[in-house]
Amino acid sequence: MFKLGETQRLIIVKKVDHGAYLASDREAESERILLPVKQVPKDAAVGSELEVFIYKDSKDRLIATVNRPYIKLHEVALLKVKDVGKIGAFLDWGLEKDLLLPYKQQTLRLKPGDECLVALYIDKSSRLCLTMNVYDYLSTDHNYKEGDEVRGRVYLLSENFGAFVAVDDEYSALIPKRELYADIRVGQIVDARVTKIREDRKMTLSLRKKAYLQIDEDADKVMAVIEAFDGVLPFNDKADPEIIKREFNMSKNEFKRAVGRLYKQHKIEIGEKSIVKKYNKKA
Repeated sequence: MFKLGETQRLIIVKKVDHGAYLASDREAESERILLPVKQVPKDAAVGSELEVFIYKDSKDRLIATVNRPYIKLHEVALLKVKDVGKIGAFLDWGLEKDLLLPYKQQTLRLKPGDECLVALYIDKSSRLCLTMNVYDYLSTDHNYKEGDEVRGRVYLLSENFGAFVAVDDEYSALIPKRELYADIRVGQIVDARVTKIREDRKMTLSLRKKAYLQIDEDADKVMAVIEAFDGVLPFNDKADPEIIKREFNMSKNEFKRAVGRLYKQHKIEIGEKSIVKKYNKKA
């Protein structure tokens, strides 16, 4: 039995002008697959065993190749868009016939030259097809632990859950919605910190450093905004969380910590309805 989208070791059972027929054993009569003549190694003979990849040609027939594709069935890989047509995008996967990424399997619209993270599956028509919905194909077999710094690619944004990330383009992770205090887009590479390893080994991430490391950076950001308001911020640390998020991309607690740092450094004064920058008086 031939395994579509996978690599197999098969035996040459017959050689013809247009190539060689391969089978799982020498006695096989009905189940044979063609290896085109340009793919047949020069020293190959009947009885030779070859490692080949199984896919379908332009006429939807099973065919073998000794070339190695960039992606195999149920794997995830970063591929480049070669063309865009009426039914979707066509991606280069290292073989002659480009692979289809249908529009309904895209999490953003693509153009030629773009790179995107995709998984390979078999569709309802028994054809190899690509999807950008890679959640079910990402691995959890990693050695990361809580507190580690990681780099990943955002592959899906969810209003309910947050940003789904493929760490190292391979491992499953999520930046929860509550942690999204910056503009994030699909395809973006993000540096993050592992805050939790779930029981299923999927990672929870944060774009922010640990509080004691983040606080100085946040304080600088708050001061920059105060200065942009000519030294008087028209609200204080009791402001509505949505206002704080809009102006600073921070949670209310992070904002309060940053304001507290600036206050202890005698850089600001906190009023009932404002925060004012303190200026050093000249002697």
